[in-house]
Amino acid sequence: MSPEKSPESSVVREQRVTISNKHGENLVGLLHQACSKNLDDSILVDLAYALTREGVSAFRFDFAGNGESEGQFQYGNYRREADDLHSVVSYFTEQEYNIIGLVGHSKGGNAVLLYASMNHDIPVIVNISGRFALERGIDGRLGKNFMQRIKKDGYIDVRNRKGEFEYQVTEESLKDRLSTDTLLSSRSISKCCRVLTIHGSKDEIVPVEDALMFAANIPNHELHIIAEANHRYTGHEKELKALVLDFIKSQPNFSSSLRPKL
Repeated sequence: MSPEKSPESSVVREQRVTISNKHGENLVGLLHQACSKNLDDSILVDLAYALTREGVSAFRFDFAGNGESEGQFQYGNYRREADDLHSVVSYFTEQEYNIIGLVGHSKGGNAVLLYASMNHDIPVIVNISGRFALERGIDGRLGKNFMQRIKKDGYIDVRNRKGEFEYQVTEESLKDRLSTDTLLSSRSISKCCRVLTIHGSKDEIVPVEDALMFAANIPNHELHIIAEANHRYTGHEKELKALVLDFIKSQPNFSSSLRPKL
């Protein structure tokens, strides 16, 4: 999404933005506006800065219950996060931005894909390391006998390696994850929406096979596997950034999409 700016003159200005979702919770994010140069090489924000250098403003935000955003953290919560995305898209549409794409990493990749399956208003979706088989990976976080324990107690307290409490998984939130139909949602994405999936071949969190499943079921899809890359793309940040930028810039009428709405 971007107001009119040429890549040559683009610099980065950051603006804190608060958006209310449909549940009355404030979502907090940072809008990187294409208006001034920036030398920040941070892994987490490098893509946002790279986009602004191309004249594309980028907005990064915390879903409800995460970071500075309001609400209570919930395990699963995929549909609620897609709803949060809808609130963000609606806000910037009302602010006269041309929204040209959504990018999500890991669980965020699932959120942007789920959004695209329910709303057919975004031309480009980038899924970085999203999980297709949501029934997998649970025991690694909750323990091998998680289903028996949650049936018995109604919840599981998740603790870090130091034994410190992090969050609680309820039976309801676990059911939310397990009932999220990734196959159906993938096949429901419009053919007019171009989807890019990027995955590391050595991803230690989400198996690379999940990326192949997205590729097999999303109608208009492009897949890139980055050799030797892990879940956070350590040492492969430049390749990741290049893939995302090239895909977004290859969108038909990319230059005209940078013009503000009249």
